[in-house]
Amino acid sequence: MSVATFNPAGITATAAAVRHIRGQIAQSGRPHLRLGVKESGCNGYMYTLDYIDQPDAEDRPFEVGERLALYVRRDDLPLVRGTEMDLVTEGLNSSLKFKNPHATAHCGCGESFSLGSRDGRTS
Repeated sequence: MSVATFNPAGITATAAAVRHIRGQIAQSGRPHLRLGVKESGCNGYMYTLDYIDQPDAEDRPFEVGERLALYVRRDDLPLVRGTEMDLVTEGLNSSLKFKNPHATAHCGCGESFSLGSRDGRTS
């Protein structure tokens, strides 16, 4: 299935993250991955990754690697714009880390972040 993708928000992934995401999608048995956020943690928002069978009408595709698109719901776009995903290995553990240039604070454990305002728009 060919998907027209756009990347005005600059959602990107490093080569290591792309390899990891491809492997995780293959293991999940579902063909697509949605990047989102939910209100959580001590700083307001937490990233979510959901394996999906089909994108919804509200989902926007972002090409992050050759023939690899992540989907983001329209309502989450202001919160994730400019985010870079990277695979970070610490000791024996590897995990995806999110670098959001619009985040104004992160919690000590690195699980949540906050922006200039609750809707992702800074003043």
